[in-house]
Amino acid sequence: MMARLNRGLTFIAGSVVGGLALAFVIVALRPDLIRGETGPRPAPASAAVPAAASAPATLGPARLTYAPAVERAAPAVVNIYTARLVTERVDPSPLGELFGDVLPQYRQRIERSLGSGVIVDQSGHIVTNYHVIANAGAIRVQLADGRIAQPQVVGVDPDTDLAVLKIDLPNLPVITFGRSDTLRVGDIVLAIGDPLGLSQTVTHGIVSATARGHLGITTFEDFIQTDAPINFGNSGGALVDTNGELVGINTAIVAKSLGVEGIGFAIPVDLVRGVLHDIIKYGRVIRGWIGIVPEDISGTQAQQLGLAHGGVVIAYVGSPGQQAGLEPGDLLLALNGVPVSSAGDARAVIASCKPGSMLTVRYQRGTRQLTVKVKVAEQPQPQPPRTG
Repeated sequence: MMARLNRGLTFIAGSVVGGLALAFVIVALRPDLIRGETGPRPAPASAAVPAAASAPATLGPARLTYAPAVERAAPAVVNIYTARLVTERVDPSPLGELFGDVLPQYRQRIERSLGSGVIVDQSGHIVTNYHVIANAGAIRVQLADGRIAQPQVVGVDPDTDLAVLKIDLPNLPVITFGRSDTLRVGDIVLAIGDPLGLSQTVTHGIVSATARGHLGITTFEDFIQTDAPINFGNSGGALVDTNGELVGINTAIVAKSLGVEGIGFAIPVDLVRGVLHDIIKYGRVIRGWIGIVPEDISGTQAQQLGLAHGGVVIAYVGSPGQQAGLEPGDLLLALNGVPVSSAGDARAVIASCKPGSMLTVRYQRGTRQLTVKVKVAEQPQPQPPRTG
């Protein structure tokens, strides 16, 4: 009996040991069974799958780029070089001052400047800033493709700081006009030009404000304010939207010497259209004019002038306003029934009148309110610069 019991225990012990040995071998060969892993076994290093046949890598997020807009607009933006003869006084030497009666001496030098412009049609018309070419004795235009031409000045409009040039070259790249009246604060814009003598440069920012006025930059102000960096040489260049369409002409920045950055101004393309049309068709911009110079005055200034309140006063009057009975010191109240709230408003209303039409002016002189009709004339034109 005991012998059979011993044989049974020996068999069980042998089975247990054998089972444990088998389990050890299986675990050594397939550790993934212990970790609960499923799926095919990895191939040995010697049989690794080539990278080209491996599972495709996960793609990253789409890249944000304005390259298509730049490619569409940049070829039509040109570099403008100008040269003007400047006469300046030479400081007398200390020895000359000792003897007195020294006549002042002057010398002349060539002053060179840089700016930008935009080709607007296949005929070769270029829009730029008036201040870029003002008083220039020579003007040269260089295209983005490297071609150079000497332009003709078609006409200028200092009141909006715009000028139109014309070059005679074939196969010109032309900018596409957009709309500035649909711009919203926060829209992304790109400034394209040739700043600081560098080749064509692109900067970007957003529209910070629209319809900016009362800046003292031009007579008629309706600027787009942007934080897209605009530097010396960018004047006259293109402000475009993300479609590459022209929405403005870059014009001015707030002086960095004042510690201000990120504030630039562009003339809206809707204003550019009208000026461009008139200059190409008539050689000038046709605006109404009645010979007055309106100025804004405060309540304190009004009291000093003997007026009841502040507003817009006539600082100077010539013909035809003078012929109609207007006088310096008259306070403008309304023009053609439109209340006048600023000197800029008064200039805009008068300029919009067709020469030869009648303008109804309501004004205050002392304590009396009067109304008079003035025949509108055409605003006198500045002489465009001669180039050669």
